[in-house]
Amino acid sequence: MTESKAMILGLKGPEILPEERSFFEAERPWGFILFSRNIVDADQLRALTADLRSFAGDRPLPIFIDQEGGRVQRLRQPFAPNYPPGARLGDIYRQDRQSGLRAAWLLSRIHAFDLNRFGINADCLPVLDIPVPGSHDVIGDRAYGTDPVTVAEMGEAAMQGLLAGGVLPVIKHIPGHGRSRGDSHLELPVVDESLEELEATDFKPFAALNRAPMAMTAHVVYRAIDPDHPATTSKKVIADIIRGQMGFDGLLMSDDVSMKALAGSFADRTRAIFAAGCDVALHCNGDMDEMAAVAAETPLLEGRPLERAKAALEGLSYRDDADERAIRDEFEGLTQAVA
Repeated sequence: MTESKAMILGLKGPEILPEERSFFEAERPWGFILFSRNIVDADQLRALTADLRSFAGDRPLPIFIDQEGGRVQRLRQPFAPNYPPGARLGDIYRQDRQSGLRAAWLLSRIHAFDLNRFGINADCLPVLDIPVPGSHDVIGDRAYGTDPVTVAEMGEAAMQGLLAGGVLPVIKHIPGHGRSRGDSHLELPVVDESLEELEATDFKPFAALNRAPMAMTAHVVYRAIDPDHPATTSKKVIADIIRGQMGFDGLLMSDDVSMKALAGSFADRTRAIFAAGCDVALHCNGDMDEMAAVAAETPLLEGRPLERAKAALEGLSYRDDADERAIRDEFEGLTQAVA
């Protein structure tokens, strides 16, 4: 199998630039992530994902996207309808639990139809964060609810919907971004709650979904666990909480290396991410200088991380025989019934 480096990279625009092509060929990222800037039309997007797959040689290539619904939805009309956010599905759950769970599964299965159509096979979903009063709205209505049971059950249904459609799910943002007072894209949030409070709330959905194939870390400091490092670069959070207490043994990817919550040079950030125990580093914005610094400090994907990566990709070989029209009609009926 073709060797790859333990990183997921973005690219600047709707096609691979010559310097990007040379870079990707030399550095061999394990996966890629797409954003709205990479999408122009259907033929272009299919051609782009096919082109990206050429870098993988004889191995499956994960191509990620953030397709949640609501504010965070990269594929929009005319490529996909505008879908409701997680909180809207949570409203259905609170009126009728089984209908809510079905709605979460259906929307994820619809996402899989949408993504498969364009050669995208991994979705950074479900969101398992639990917002609290006064927290920053960076999570907000992306969350299914404000209690651990709702979020865990809805997250499980959403994850299974993606897997049924042959799309790799990524639970996020482990061990919990919901109560942060800041946006980690712009600053480093600090959570002051006790370990006991975190164990009773924020951590529970992630522990419940600890068999997920992949998880994305939170760039958040949990003062009760490690006051000096955000989860992404904290050996203690990853070893004691994520791998230990939660029992998560899937592939652990960082959130975006370029977010302002992380300090230091891109080389420093990348070294810290792998030293802490992350399996894969994520860099999103396509900046060539930043990517080069990340790549220089990224190891080959091997050993236990490689085993986790192979296990995560096994789900891509399965797809059910669900009827797309029937799935969409059922979802529309459920959402209209509780409008």
